[in-house]
Amino acid sequence: MMQTGSVGQITGLRNRLSHSLLEKVAGPDGTEQTRRIHATPGPRWFAKGAPIRVVHGDASMYIGGMRALLLQALHPLAMAAVDDHSDYRANTWGRLARTATYIAETTYGTIEHAERAIRIVQAVHKRVHGTTVDGRPYRADDPHLLTWVHVAEIDSFLVAHERFGSQSLTPRQYDEYVAQAGEVATRLGAVDVPTTRAELTAAIEAFRPELEGTPGAADVAQFLLRHAPLPRPIKPAYWLLGRAAVATLPRWTREPLRVPDHPRRDRTTALLGGRVGTAGIRWLTTAEPMQHPVPPPDPESAPPAADQPDPQPQESR
Repeated sequence: MMQTGSVGQITGLRNRLSHSLLEKVAGPDGTEQTRRIHATPGPRWFAKGAPIRVVHGDASMYIGGMRALLLQALHPLAMAAVDDHSDYRANTWGRLARTATYIAETTYGTIEHAERAIRIVQAVHKRVHGTTVDGRPYRADDPHLLTWVHVAEIDSFLVAHERFGSQSLTPRQYDEYVAQAGEVATRLGAVDVPTTRAELTAAIEAFRPELEGTPGAADVAQFLLRHAPLPRPIKPAYWLLGRAAVATLPRWTREPLRVPDHPRRDRTTALLGGRVGTAGIRWLTTAEPMQHPVPPPDPESAPPAADQPDPQPQESR
């Protein structure tokens, strides 16, 4: 009886934590959104088993999302958009929920839902523009900046999945993932979008002359890794995921982001912590027979060049 009671208590705790995580990632109506996205009948852009569905449905997205934000923050025009238009510190979870829903809709939703999600983001991007402190203009709908946000994001999701994903993909499947993600980015307005992993790596390198460390980038890194608004019990696990995200970044990013550079630790304890953290998330998100929306940790808390003020549509990316 004691054992049965203990199992029941653990199951109940697991379900409560699962619902709490879903609410943080997808918002207070996360369960309803999840059912709408996955259960609405109709044609989809990507079939079941497609690499993009495998990668975006894995718990490694939490690490990939952190890594994407850190990498994206190195573009000064992107960071100017964040500095001028983002309230990510005050509305972290709302932005996370909108981003998670956008990725879920474009990956798993019907074509109708996916196209609507893209139109909403495009409409918001048109309103995000300004000038940097040194006089350079920026626009969130600039195709070049959209491409940077895309390649930094997809490279991060791919690397995180390769290191921490539960289902390994072949090199050919990772190429297919890059191509499928590129279809969505092209529809959003990006240009010269990579279609293979080799092209993705080359695109990151091509952007490097434009990248630099700014006070805003360092602030985003500090907020994301040290000051994210989390319940105290979750902070140790979150720290493991953040350290794993840093460990998978190229070493040339550490100094401009002002994050620790410990190559030996990155290869050992940081990667082990990432595996432990993603295993814990999988344990929670499989508590019930229900898919959580695709959940990067916070790509909307401060998404360089893709950020926006808070408009009324809650689906905005």
